[in-house]
Amino acid sequence: MHYHDISKLLDSVNALVEQGNSVIIIEHNMEVIKSSDWIIDIGPEGGEHGGKINFQGLPEDLAKLEDNHTAEFLRDKL
Repeated sequence: MHYHDISKLLDSVNALVEQGNSVIIIEHNMEVIKSSDWIIDIGPEGGEHGGKINFQGLPEDLAKLEDNHTAEFLRDKL
């Protein structure tokens, strides 16, 4: 997805939230992740090496973690 597409997606999601809806998004895009109110990070890898909850909380708190794939990429976006 290009930045413009992500921006449109986030505008739509924010409009839903402002109307009182809860929105669950499964996404790898760091722009979407950094804009989230709450993150559930599942991994640490995919397939047999995944499926465990690595983190639950705010994007800023996730970015502080060491040895976490998502945190490594998220730090650059915050």
